[in-house]
Amino acid sequence: MISIVTPSLNQSKWLRLAVASVADQKGVTVEHIVQDANSDDGTRDWLARDKRVRSFFESDQGMYDAINRGLARAGGDVCAYLNCDEQYLPGALATVAKFFDSRPAVELLFADVILVDKRGEPISYRRSILPTQRHLRVAHLNTSTCATFFRRRLLERGFYFDPHWKAIGDAVWIDRLLSANVRMAMLPKPVSVFAFTGENLGASTVSRTEGETWHRQLGKASQGFRSEIVWIHRLKKMMAGAYWPRRVEIDIFTLQSPEKRQHFTRKGIGFYWPGLD
Repeated sequence: MISIVTPSLNQSKWLRLAVASVADQKGVTVEHIVQDANSDDGTRDWLARDKRVRSFFESDQGMYDAINRGLARAGGDVCAYLNCDEQYLPGALATVAKFFDSRPAVELLFADVILVDKRGEPISYRRSILPTQRHLRVAHLNTSTCATFFRRRLLERGFYFDPHWKAIGDAVWIDRLLSANVRMAMLPKPVSVFAFTGENLGASTVSRTEGETWHRQLGKASQGFRSEIVWIHRLKKMMAGAYWPRRVEIDIFTLQSPEKRQHFTRKGIGFYWPGLD
């Protein structure tokens, strides 16, 4: 079984899409846990009655505290978290389950992501590569949480998220896993979409401020040879085909169609994510 946790706070219209994208996954057993921090935008009115999810309404100390609460309740062999502004593509979780079944030593899996605008139109194809601690500590986390999956045994070893952080907890978490030499792997195909709404937490002032704070805590040594590290990272992405223009076809839920996936096709999609080098 795969357990998906979604932290929620006043994002009812986007949450509907995330829930729908988990609910119609085929070929795999899935539980979807939604941790809602007592939203006052009508979320409770429909979510509490939605039998496709296990919903919990309680105050928390931020997104990562909510994710930890959900993960503590999860029973799946493989876990992940999906934010309200994200969703899975058809067949994504069956593909992930098959990968883990065939690679028993792998504990953490990253896959590709497609960035879409508010209407659902594709605007970027994000080819991921394995993160390195050197790059993570001088730049940013180059993988996307909506395409990150891990075995439950990491939680059993204590690898929960640090709720002290409000926006960069996933980067700090990956840094810990890299330090622990956790076995990671790549799945070079898209399994999810991220909707760039203009209000995403990763693009917020909180995220930038926390990133600066974390880098200061790491010390000047971690910032050495930053330019060289970033360029090596870009070279690796180029070799992985990250910058190639490509044709993208996706079926996703949209704000205009929250109950039925809509088909989008776009040619010449490249690599783009606002604010990241």
